[in-house]
Amino acid sequence: MPRSTLIPEAHLLLFRGDHILLLRRQNTGYEDGNYSVIAGHIESDETARQGMAREAFEEAGLIIQPQDLLLCHVMHRRDGTDRVGFFFRPQEWVGEPRNLEPQKCSDLSWFDMDSLPPNIIPYIRQAIRETLQGSSYSEHGWQ
Repeated sequence: MPRSTLIPEAHLLLFRGDHILLLRRQNTGYEDGNYSVIAGHIESDETARQGMAREAFEEAGLIIQPQDLLLCHVMHRRDGTDRVGFFFRPQEWVGEPRNLEPQKCSDLSWFDMDSLPPNIIPYIRQAIRETLQGSSYSEHGWQ
């Protein structure tokens, strides 16, 4: 059996009261038209926290110190390739979220947790639910 080559990803679960920040993907070739969270691949020269802080700044102009990111969930998922997603909640951040990648994001908005849009990417919906239930690990896309 071949060894897995995991692709590491970082995801930001940004809550404000009973709202969560979501973005609608466009022109990316992956899940376009569906909602996700601020996220991205972790580069080979950075830690998961550093990657998350970088993505938050690049996508939404948020300044988050890596040490202020709390790991709240890990998801091992299969989506054509093996991936491991690190989901972080910031203890604090500086700035108001704004869409800095309009070519890749058609909406960046706060959503009430009781009325999330139906078109959230399924593994993102699962990670939000699992995190709110206090689960630190889940799997998605496996038989």
